[in-house]
Amino acid sequence: MMSSPSALEMRTMRKVTWRLLPFLMLCYLLAFIDRANVGMASLQMNADLGLSSTVFGFGASLFFVAYFLMEVPSNLMLQKVGARYWIARIMVTWGLVSTCMAFVWNAHSFYVMRFLLGAAEAGFFPGVILYLTYWMPPAYRGRTLALFAIAIPVSSFVGSPLSGLLLAMDGIGGLRGWQWLFICEGIPTILLGFACLKVLTDRPDKAHWLEADERAWLNEALVVKGKDKPLVTGSAWRLIRTPAFWAMVIACSGASAAGSVLGVWQPQLLKSFGLTDLQTGFVNSVPYGVAALAMVFWGRHSDKTGERRWHTALPLLLIAVGTIGTFAVGGLAPTVLLLTFVLAGAYCFKGPFWSMASTWLSASTAAAGIAAINATSNLIGGGLMVNVYGLIHDATGSYVLALLPLAFLTMASAAAVIMVGKSSQRASYGG
Repeated sequence: MMSSPSALEMRTMRKVTWRLLPFLMLCYLLAFIDRANVGMASLQMNADLGLSSTVFGFGASLFFVAYFLMEVPSNLMLQKVGARYWIARIMVTWGLVSTCMAFVWNAHSFYVMRFLLGAAEAGFFPGVILYLTYWMPPAYRGRTLALFAIAIPVSSFVGSPLSGLLLAMDGIGGLRGWQWLFICEGIPTILLGFACLKVLTDRPDKAHWLEADERAWLNEALVVKGKDKPLVTGSAWRLIRTPAFWAMVIACSGASAAGSVLGVWQPQLLKSFGLTDLQTGFVNSVPYGVAALAMVFWGRHSDKTGERRWHTALPLLLIAVGTIGTFAVGGLAPTVLLLTFVLAGAYCFKGPFWSMASTWLSASTAAAGIAAINATSNLIGGGLMVNVYGLIHDATGSYVLALLPLAFLTMASAAAVIMVGKSSQRASYGG
């Protein structure tokens, strides 16, 4: 349980939170709009370009392949050159690539641009997670990471209806609706990238917007104390040979797969109930709105109780329940309810998990570790599972049956969290 904060602590954390978090949330919101808008674009684009479910799934998954290859180098560069310049670079380049997605003309150009988008955006999420560890003491990380990650479901809550409206611009200026979607959602990212240079500060020592006593308190509070002992120490090479690292990867893969698979395929699943493009956009936003509210509550509750392991495992089990439940229902409303369970689980997972993972990694492995966990889990959860969904759908014609592998993966993820959490408790208490 957290003790009552002092006036200095409250003043300092209020300044830090309001300075950094709303801006970073806006950046991340645009990141996920630009990453996931291909799902809404597919409602028109696939027919225009002649893309089958397998081809579309493979192209969409190439984002995660490039993300995997570039994420660790990107995070190491952020640590070297500073978050201010590196996050700005990431945003400007992915905004440019996202805008240029409007001009793909066949399957191969679609493959190339999705790969380039992944390479451009790689490092943003783990970079911000690492960056927030420079500013947020451990006791504040659960709620902070949950608030930051709320941009993921909010991006679809806002982006799906917006994308539906942009698709309705079909024919204006000789462009298709899906082309306007990529253009109108890519350009704001470029502009926000330049704003990073003004808003972000690399470290508390350079924060002229904090008083001297506030900087001193924050630097002291950032030192991990007490019973929290890292499970992974040493070099980055040692990191990938540690069982705890792979347990964290498996744990994160389930939530990553749920978010990625539904982000890419959910619009098509919902449209199969006979909805129009605009109706699909609005209905698609409902599960994300509920998930956004749930993840804030869950992150705060995890901080309030100081418990991480079950706050991470239970959302994964909720994903499995929602996925399996889709086999027992047939109507639109119950399907949307179960998809809400899946997405609520995927996003409630994030705050407690990354808070827990940041204490399991030593300072020397944090930059590479956070990026490697996120990159590898995205490759499995996004790259592999998005492809598996497309293959199963092409083979069976069933959107629901294609969700089945997700249930098995999330149950394995929950088991990994529980096991590595027990190891952490033994290490902390000398057991």
